[in-house]
This record gives sequence, C-alpha cells and structure tokens, in this order.
Amino acid sequence: MTNLRTPEDRAPFLDHLEELRRRIIVCIAAVLVGTVISFGFKEKIFRILVRPLVEALPQSSGHTLIYTAPHEAFVTYLKVAVLAGVGLASPVIIFEFWRFVAPGLYEHEKRYLFPIVAASVIFFLGGSLFGYFVVFPFGFKFFTSFATDFITPMISTKEFLSFAVRLLLVFGLVFELPLIVFFLARLGLITDRFLKRQRKYAILVIFIVAAVLTPPDVFTQLLMAGPLLVLYEISVWIAYFFGRRGNAENGEKEEVNSNE
Repeated sequence: MTNLRTPEDRAPFLDHLEELRRRIIVCIAAVLVGTVISFGFKEKIFRILVRPLVEALPQSSGHTLIYTAPHEAFVTYLKVAVLAGVGLASPVIIFEFWRFVAPGLYEHEKRYLFPIVAASVIFFLGGSLFGYFVVFPFGFKFFTSFATDFITPMISTKEFLSFAVRLLLVFGLVFELPLIVFFLARLGLITDRFLKRQRKYAILVIFIVAAVLTPPDVFTQLLMAGPLLVLYEISVWIAYFFGRRGNAENGEKEEVNSNE
C-alpha cells in the first residue's frame, strides 16, 4: 500500500528555505576549502591542463605561454584553483544535494536517484577526459601547424584557460546525451524508430550546436560534431534496448493512422 504524505508530514516552506540555506553555506565552505588547498598546487594543476598545448607549440615559441596584464597570471592561477576546488568539493556538494532532496522522495525514488547522479558524473567526466586526451592534442597540433619562421604563436594564459575550460565543459555536457535518451526511452517519450527517422535532422542540429558551442573554426566544430554523431548512434541503440516497446508500438500505430 502506498504511503501518503499528509500536510503535517511536510516541513513548512520557511523550514525548507532555512535548510537549503544551510546546505548552500556548507557547499560554499567546501568549495572555499578546496580552493585554498588547490591554490597550493596551482602551478602543477595548470601545467597538467596546459600540457597538450605546450607539446604542440613549435620550438620557436619556447614552449611557453605569456600574460599581457600585470594581474593576469594571478587571476589565471586563482581561476584554476577555484575550478579545482569545485572538483574537490563535488562529493560534498552531491552529498548535500542528496540530504536535501532525500526526505521528500519515496523509497523507490531514492533507489533511482543515486544511479542517476553516479551515471551523470561518470558521463561528464568521460566527456571531459575525451576532450583533454583526444580533442586537445589533435586540435592544438592543427592550430599550431600554421606557425612559420615569421609567424610565431604567442598564446596568453587567459585565452588558453577560457578556451580549455569551455571545451572541457561542453564535451562533458554533450556526453550526457545517451543518459538523457535512456530516461526518455524508459518513459516512452522517444523510440529507436523515432531517432532513426529524425537522423537527418539530428545531423543538421548537431552541426549547428557544434558551431554555437565551439570557437568559430571548422576544425574544432568537426571535433565536436564527430563525437556527437557517434553519441547519437549509441543513443539509438540505447533506445532500442531500454525503451518501452509497448509505447513504441502504440506510437508507431498512431503515426500510421494519422498519416492515413
């Protein structure tokens, strides 16, 4: 028998706001602590992040980056420390999120939430790692291949960090596509047949999204569009194996009837 939650069982709205405030404070404190810790390793972290670019730079550049404002190096290190601090604090953030939403969930909902969060984190990390180990080396080698004896790349730390963080975030987010398709297929909202029929439109949308999310050059757009196309095909198979076949068949029949 389903347990119904009465109004008396629910905390007042202000209590929820107070609890949310406390948990946000804990998350901010965790990020600050992570940032302080990361700042002590700022140079090592930045060296790891910039390694694919440095290895691709020609000998004439000295394999180094530059900064063009007095405060730029400090601000760059600070941003690196904050980003690393968020990464260190992510377990605390996830835990606080769980503690906030768990009381309002049924037991079967709680069982689903942890795999969802774990899978989303894994897919995001997988996309970011793909960007770092695959896209970065090929992309930087392509861009720096245009250097000549009289054209020497002089890349600033600010420009590099903005470029790198943006690409890593974008690849992390687009790798969530199979997970999103999985849940939509389980809910019966999409089917593998639908994805196959919409493939030509999806290809167009993928290239538009790649053009919007990446820097304005064709090579980087292709590096983004390629994995997206592969992820789309993987999503088709995910919808096939995990979709609700009953809803899929009903949807196909309804579409046939509407066409008639």
